[in-house]
Amino acid sequence: MKIFKPLITVLIVGIGAMLVYIVLNQAIPAAKPILESAPSNEVVKNQKEKIHFVAVGDSLTEGIGDETKRGGFVPIVTSDIEERYRLTSVEVENYGVAGERSDQILKRMKKENKILKNIASADILTLTVGGNDLMKVIQDNFFGLSIKTFQKPQAKYQKRVAEIITLMQKENQTAPIYVFGIYNPFYLNFPEITDMQKIVDNWNLATEETTKEFQNVHFIPINDLLYRGLDNEVGIDSTLDSSAEADIKSSNSSDLNIVDNNALYDQDKFHPNNLGYQLMANALRDELIQTKSEWLIK
Repeated sequence: MKIFKPLITVLIVGIGAMLVYIVLNQAIPAAKPILESAPSNEVVKNQKEKIHFVAVGDSLTEGIGDETKRGGFVPIVTSDIEERYRLTSVEVENYGVAGERSDQILKRMKKENKILKNIASADILTLTVGGNDLMKVIQDNFFGLSIKTFQKPQAKYQKRVAEIITLMQKENQTAPIYVFGIYNPFYLNFPEITDMQKIVDNWNLATEETTKEFQNVHFIPINDLLYRGLDNEVGIDSTLDSSAEADIKSSNSSDLNIVDNNALYDQDKFHPNNLGYQLMANALRDELIQTKSEWLIK
């Protein structure tokens, strides 16, 4: 009998744990999906059966931070539109290179005929650009930053974005181009620069103004999605006021309430993580749905 007593005890504990699990499982409702997709399987008359999707840009196009190693927002959007519109296939070309600025992206496009050839046959074109341009200004002027520091680089950046779009449209006059804005991860890396959100806003405004100069070019804002994270929490809350004319303000870390961001990659606190790329994909998907007459109809 002594041999079986421990076994009986283990069985009683196991059965008790199982009963507790069953009760809790019934009492607590199942968790809802973090992100809900828009209704799928839409019926569109006279639509294409196949789509050619060409993505050009920097690390956000390459998908740095995506731990699935699938390529960030690109495959998410691809799967969505393929299922939504019952396409036989979506051919994807990803020309994202981490670290590239607008001048480097433009140079690569001009140099590599393969990129231009695929742009020419694309139904959908996307562009991620700007984050590395902004970072270079910060790195080059870190100890003397002011909001005015960004004005000339921003004007040059606008010109290069216009050149990139012009080159795309020279090769392909019908495919819509979706240009992503940038977001503000800098509060985690440089929390003392409390005016950075104003600078990011100005940079995005410059990009958006440039896109408006062209037909069939759409600006995709993502700052509010990625800067605030999934719970819509402000990334940094400073006790200091900001001024567009004053030098960029600095603060001790004790003056700042820094909130971690669940949409950014833990290893660098700069690139989106899987969730961040899903948020980007959702923003692009919504714009694709609104503008489907530009890329889906034969």
